[in-house]
Amino acid sequence: MSDESQRIKQVILMRHDLKMRRGKQIAQGAHASMSFICRRLQERHSVSLDDFSDVERAWLTGAFAKICCRVNSEEELMKIHDKAKDAGLEVHLITDSGKTEFHGVPTRTCLAIGPDIAEKIDVLTGHLELL
Repeated sequence: MSDESQRIKQVILMRHDLKMRRGKQIAQGAHASMSFICRRLQERHSVSLDDFSDVERAWLTGAFAKICCRVNSEEELMKIHDKAKDAGLEVHLITDSGKTEFHGVPTRTCLAIGPDIAEKIDVLTGHLELL
């Protein structure tokens, strides 16, 4: 594995205030992580490695590193979402339909940032606690 691929990651931010069941957290985080590929597939109807940047390809074909961190509110989640978007980072916000938890109310549960160079993401998420 090259040094470059070790410095590439995706960070998933999970709302801790929702007190989701562990399985629900895992499912929501999986949705967030997969959105990176699925959104491109939906837009283009097929995906190849050529559709991704060098950094994204290195992540997909390398360690595929993911870090899960906690945020304590929807406000904190959205503040980091907006900053990541403004920084030009890949962002995928997940809103749960509310059918199994949250009493039928659609609820923002988590956010994936990246994949990208770790240092770019760490500026926004390096202060957060691991999940």
